[in-house]
Amino acid sequence: MTILRNVTTALWVPVLLVVLWWFASASSTSLFFPPLSEIVSTTNTLWIWDHVIVDLLPSLRNMLLGLGIASILGVVLGLILGSFPRLRVTVDPGIELFRALPAVAILPVAILVLGLGDNMRVFVIVLGAVWPVLINTTAAVRGIDPTTRDVEAAFGLSAVSRFLRVRLPAALPQILAGIRVALYISVALIVVSEMQGAGVGIGHFVLASQRNWAITDMWSGMVVLGFVGYGLSILFRLTERALLRAYPPQKLGKD
Repeated sequence: MTILRNVTTALWVPVLLVVLWWFASASSTSLFFPPLSEIVSTTNTLWIWDHVIVDLLPSLRNMLLGLGIASILGVVLGLILGSFPRLRVTVDPGIELFRALPAVAILPVAILVLGLGDNMRVFVIVLGAVWPVLINTTAAVRGIDPTTRDVEAAFGLSAVSRFLRVRLPAALPQILAGIRVALYISVALIVVSEMQGAGVGIGHFVLASQRNWAITDMWSGMVVLGFVGYGLSILFRLTERALLRAYPPQKLGKD
């Protein structure tokens, strides 16, 4: 019953929106807003399975690689900055400056320096996704109970043990919350980065369809992207719950 209730809670809003979209667009004759039935038919024709292999899988590979690099970089830097207040105060103005700079704004520079290949797209994703992880990790380490730090000193733990055995587990709930936000940012950035000079990818497919006035094809790409993003969100939440199963509920907060 618990599993059924969780599934119902997660799916009732998307299902309701799809049903409303289906009936609201059933009689549509607009070129720009085709009926959902046509979009579904086009999605079945295009995305099972040719464009999944050609466009979707390369996009997912770059997105997950960028998210992974951003997560590791954000956690490592966050653990260091959260543990050394003087260093944090020194670099905090620079962090706030670069954090305020949209990753999309750096796209022209990234193209000039890295070209139009996958390295550029991964770099843009890392640049946009690293900040939620870094800031959450830093705040979580700063918020560790001072008693915990006294226990570290009392047991004479090495720096590596302090980071990996005490501070990282204590900060894990907030770290995962930051990675969840970074996941959503990564999905958006892979589409934007693929709209410039890419020969494959779901962002390239959507833009090429729009330029060729294949509006139904364009909508099919957007629908696939939405389902992929929602599926990744559910998968991440399940992973998050599994990792945090041993944490007291009051430590985790509520969604």
